[in-house]
Amino acid sequence: MRFNRALFTLIALACAGVLAVALYMEYMMGLEPCPLCMLQRMAFVGLGLVALLAALIGPRGWGVRLGGGLLAIPALAGMGLAGRQLWLQNLPADQVPPCGPGYDYLRETFPLTEVVRMALEGSGDCAQVQWQFMGLSIPGWSFVLFAAAVLAGIGLLVAGSGQRQHGLLD
Repeated sequence: MRFNRALFTLIALACAGVLAVALYMEYMMGLEPCPLCMLQRMAFVGLGLVALLAALIGPRGWGVRLGGGLLAIPALAGMGLAGRQLWLQNLPADQVPPCGPGYDYLRETFPLTEVVRMALEGSGDCAQVQWQFMGLSIPGWSFVLFAAAVLAGIGLLVAGSGQRQHGLLD
């Protein structure tokens, strides 16, 4: 039980850290996030909120499995978004789509469904590698972190099935 709560807490803190780094990169380093970056941030927010809620509740039994499964939803979505951006970043230069409007303009001008559709298509902005650490770009690191969260969620699903089957908070 303590391990599960600690893991949920660790994931929530990691998401808060990732979002803090993203804001630092944007406002202190001057890196402009593309629409796919903003969607990845939203996936980190969702993942962090699920983890924080589970850490606060401290589920047991089937609740641990539910928490693990719920972690996987935003983590898988984030992996897909980061994977899309990595694909765009690895296109040959002549196949990169043209740059599009920024996320703020899209959000202020179009309905949410259209913003998401256009962001998922990606643009030349999303194909730019603005920063790297140990050979991985920002979406590369996002992909790694989302994959780790998916593995943690799967681990909680498996661990939760091995625990005594009680109620959510027994």
